[in-house]
Amino acid sequence: MFVIEDELKKLPARPGVYIMHDASDQIIYVGKAISLKNRVRQYFQSSRNHTEKIRQMVAHIDHFEYIVTDSEVEALVLECNLIKEHRPKYNTMLKDDKGYPYIRVTNEAFPRIQLMRKKNEKDKSKYYGPFTSAGAVRDSLDLLHKIYKIRTCNRSLPRDIGKERPCLNYHIGQCSAPCQGYISEEDYQAQVAQAVDFLEGNYDPVIKLVEARMLAASDAMEFERAAEQRDLMNSVKQLAEKQKITDANLSDDRDVIAFAREENDAVVQVFFIRSGRMIGREHFYVTNVREETDEAVLTDFVKQFYAGTPIIPREILLQNEIDDREAIEEFLRVRRGQKVQLLVPKLGEKRRLVMLAKENADMVLKKDMENIRRETLRTVGAVHEIEEWLGLTGLSRMESYDISNISGYDSVGSMVVFENGKAKHADYRKFRIRTVVGPDDYASMREVLTRRFSHGLKEQEEQQAKHGSQAYGKFNRFPDLILMDGGRGQVNIALEVLESLDLKIPVCGMVKDDNHRTRGLYYNNVEIPIDTHSEGFQLITRIQDETHRFVIEYHRSLRGKGQTHSILDEIPGVGETRRKALMRHYKSLEEIRAASVEELSKIETMNKRSALQVYDFFHKEVND
Repeated sequence: MFVIEDELKKLPARPGVYIMHDASDQIIYVGKAISLKNRVRQYFQSSRNHTEKIRQMVAHIDHFEYIVTDSEVEALVLECNLIKEHRPKYNTMLKDDKGYPYIRVTNEAFPRIQLMRKKNEKDKSKYYGPFTSAGAVRDSLDLLHKIYKIRTCNRSLPRDIGKERPCLNYHIGQCSAPCQGYISEEDYQAQVAQAVDFLEGNYDPVIKLVEARMLAASDAMEFERAAEQRDLMNSVKQLAEKQKITDANLSDDRDVIAFAREENDAVVQVFFIRSGRMIGREHFYVTNVREETDEAVLTDFVKQFYAGTPIIPREILLQNEIDDREAIEEFLRVRRGQKVQLLVPKLGEKRRLVMLAKENADMVLKKDMENIRRETLRTVGAVHEIEEWLGLTGLSRMESYDISNISGYDSVGSMVVFENGKAKHADYRKFRIRTVVGPDDYASMREVLTRRFSHGLKEQEEQQAKHGSQAYGKFNRFPDLILMDGGRGQVNIALEVLESLDLKIPVCGMVKDDNHRTRGLYYNNVEIPIDTHSEGFQLITRIQDETHRFVIEYHRSLRGKGQTHSILDEIPGVGETRRKALMRHYKSLEEIRAASVEELSKIETMNKRSALQVYDFFHKEVND
């Protein structure tokens, strides 16, 4: 049994990382500390002036664990890794799914130039990067293939020269077809060298080359080709313009970071400057910042961002000061292998760059906040509307159920889960109906709900006995609201199942009109009309549609496997011969289900083991 007061006394006065868990063993917060003893105890001291977010988090802490490290820097690294892996609810989170690609020039007689997600240290190719934007890399490679006609195929050259016809790229003028011997190895290598020069930022020769091609085509009155070269030249100039910076004195590698915030969200803008050129810029979304200071928001971003990116510059210009500055500088020094400075410029060109980044962050946030608000309305806002209609509070997880028949014989059930107004696909579940013969939706629903919640209770008991708390399993997270795809009859079935299991969960029916469109909600023996133009109505409709889609896809998968003719095909160890023997001996699935192991083992082709498998299949509570 975990007693927080007792465990607080055992905390060491050493650096480390602490991990907070809720009652279901979910990680809800990860933090680092110079002294675990002092830091963790602060959360549970009532005299502390905690923010509302911290008070809510502490109220949900069931137990905690910690990992001791040798230094604060090690704790910082471990903290970043754990936050990225578990994405705790109460941590300020960087929404960063961006990759950092490389450009590879292969070590071949006729090299290829490719985008690569990872660098292979063992091959003999030449790598450029990593780059901050995969989109910019693709644009650059697209230009290179159009200008220098570098091959993209996987043919082994010169071995395969002349063995196959040239590909489409040759016919559209984007490959010089070395596979046909149309260009010598020396000339092709020269083209690759020019392309590499382009990758290294030398754009002037490219612009002159394309301009010369454009003028030559124009003189030859090949105006369509001249227009193509003109467009190529403009593309190169635009790419070059993006990578210019106005002050030649800023010749070092540096990142410039500033942010804008509103309510619970922030947008961080990063300019990437390498050798005096701005090679790219990216904006990143940070959530859960409502009660955080500007210093804390920027600190969390810097830690999480540079823990994931392979690109560490010599200098990082920041909008304002951050916490743990010395520890973060040391962390970055170790990652880079050289000293890294975190600076907050007050004057001059560096300050201008920071303010320019801030202006860009403001623009992105202003543009995106409307989308964020709209998404919030259609998810969390819609849930609040449903709460008001039903007189409920704290509604987060909703489960919806549906039953469908296959050819009037086999039936299947589906369970769809929405959390905070969004589908949670990982928690969806499918059921093959075992105890019902024919299209009896009420009996099938009773079986599905009984299996679902019985197994959930069993998982909870097992976890409680094993860990002293409830870890998340397949079924032990119960909903705040059950949505039935029907009215009074379906709701009553659900309520009967819950009562038999001594569970108290609100159940609501989604009532349809004569045209099979939702017209209201059936709750507490009353049909509640709902505004069909409201976000709550739209959410109910999405849940209904998703529940139908999921069960229909399950049907299709079964039909695709040829499994619709008998549920007996689902039983391990029962092949076609034993299935036919069971069907000859018993008139219905109900009779098979009622048979004992001894009775089943007496059937032709059945033995003790296969009889036990049949018995267990029909008496197991839940089909995982």
